[in-house]
Amino acid sequence: MTNKLQQYFPMIRTREEVLNEIESKSRLKNLFYEWTEENQNEFLDFCTGVKGIKIMYDFMIKEILNPENTPERVNELLTLLLGQRVRIVDVLPNDGTRLADESTLLITDMVVQLEDGSIANLEIQKIGYYFPGERSACYSADLLLRQYKRVRGVKGKRFSYRDIKQVYTIVLFEKSPTEFQKFSNNYIHRFMQKSDTGVNINLLQEYLFIPLDIFKKNQQNENRSVKIENRLEAWLAFFCMDDPETIIDIIEKYPDFKEMYEQAYDVCRNIEEVMQMFSKELLELDRNTVKLMIDDMQKEIDCQREQLSQKDEEMLEMRKEIQRLQQLLDKK
Repeated sequence: MTNKLQQYFPMIRTREEVLNEIESKSRLKNLFYEWTEENQNEFLDFCTGVKGIKIMYDFMIKEILNPENTPERVNELLTLLLGQRVRIVDVLPNDGTRLADESTLLITDMVVQLEDGSIANLEIQKIGYYFPGERSACYSADLLLRQYKRVRGVKGKRFSYRDIKQVYTIVLFEKSPTEFQKFSNNYIHRFMQKSDTGVNINLLQEYLFIPLDIFKKNQQNENRSVKIENRLEAWLAFFCMDDPETIIDIIEKYPDFKEMYEQAYDVCRNIEEVMQMFSKELLELDRNTVKLMIDDMQKEIDCQREQLSQKDEEMLEMRKEIQRLQQLLDKK
């Protein structure tokens, strides 16, 4: 039976074809049946276009959104996000200061230098970290210091602080932290440092946070015949919405997106490689879930400890007050 997407992407294989290849190779068969039934169906739906295709896998994003192979895609995405025309001139290595455990929660993390010398750090996070503001500020500061050292090394005695350009920290959350859930009508949050007196000085660091889960929820709540209204919405939907109707909506409104979906479905034709990468994704997801559970429990323990500490202080104050009142009674 031909599904809706097969009409647009003939390379999509049927469920029967995918299962036949899996059953024909013992290593694939063994791996497939190690998964839960839910994961098996997710994989089959992913490869066959039954529920569209999920782009938010690490291996898929890195294939489609590669600043070295397809810089024009990242150029457009950053242009739309920053609200100004940008062009990548260099892809910078990620610094080693990022904690190893944090990297497992990242779908992608790229650092690029733009034409005007500014630096943009684009992250897509599977699950939003605790303390997103503090964490982002630390990595923004790290990028700014790296830029300072590099520019000063190149300029030497000709160096001026005027040579240091903006540093943009852009974070897209597949599942956003609780701080953003309170603002369920907003899915783009921009931050920059400003004076409370109106003094205008350039402090160089800017931040952009996009909770894709909130964007997706808002889209699904809209009673509109055409959900995607502009190219930025098309990009955000491309990342987080995998239902066939939305995919068709995107490619009919913006035909150039079809090439990226075709690339994704071409990747899916290599069943053995995709199964290995999918299995790795499942392991990382399990690890992330356990880590979040530990973090949640530690947060609860810290909260209870703080509450107990406050009660101890209250008890101490009450004892002091009792002693004071007792001394007054004794004097009488």
